[in-house]
Amino acid sequence: MKDKKMDKNVVIKIGGSLLFTEDKEIDAVKIQNFCRIFQKIKYSGNLIIVCGGGKVAREYINAVRSFRKNEALCDIFGIELSRINAKLLISAFQDFAYPVVPKSIEELSIAMLFGKFIIMGGLQPGQSTTSVSLEVAEFTSAEELVILTDVEGIYDKDPKRFDDAKLLKNLTYNELQEIIINSTGTKQAAAGEYRIFDAVSLQILKRSKLNIRVMSGKNLKEFEKYWKGEEDITCTTITE
Repeated sequence: MKDKKMDKNVVIKIGGSLLFTEDKEIDAVKIQNFCRIFQKIKYSGNLIIVCGGGKVAREYINAVRSFRKNEALCDIFGIELSRINAKLLISAFQDFAYPVVPKSIEELSIAMLFGKFIIMGGLQPGQSTTSVSLEVAEFTSAEELVILTDVEGIYDKDPKRFDDAKLLKNLTYNELQEIIINSTGTKQAAAGEYRIFDAVSLQILKRSKLNIRVMSGKNLKEFEKYWKGEEDITCTTITE
């Protein structure tokens, strides 16, 4: 396995909640396993990981929202917590990772000069970390964006609420748009509200024409298969 090589440019979005246990404790074992997947295979492309805020960020956001009805302030808390999660991953990757969390596209462009894995969080209020990952993938001309979430992909309806929800293995941008409109309307998500895609991220996707895979990051088995170059992966593939 060590002789294999991954040489394409990839952006990975990892939900912040995947870094924690159900009891909201840091899942150090899982984080180490996540890092080992990258260390097993030689990698020569640009790799950028975007961390979400997750459950812990939502705890802060809910508290702030109870004090002050200020969504911009809630967004700022979410961004800061996503950057803390990014620093956590940087510490786990050690010398493989660029040591600073980029806070803008300009800082990202500088980080790319060092040839290390880059790990970042949110960028600005009003923008989900999924939108950030799409913008980063577009800026870096990534060949693929991988979104790791707590379900196996995108379903025809919410799998957490409906037992008969079906996994959609392939989607076009227009089909994804229909799902978003039918399930959430056209409004943007509130601070801390978790959606795999929202209206803003959809618009970035349509202009960037990116290829996307949405898969489970709960046990990392499917992601490890992807990173090894295997094709038989349980996920949703989104293409133009």
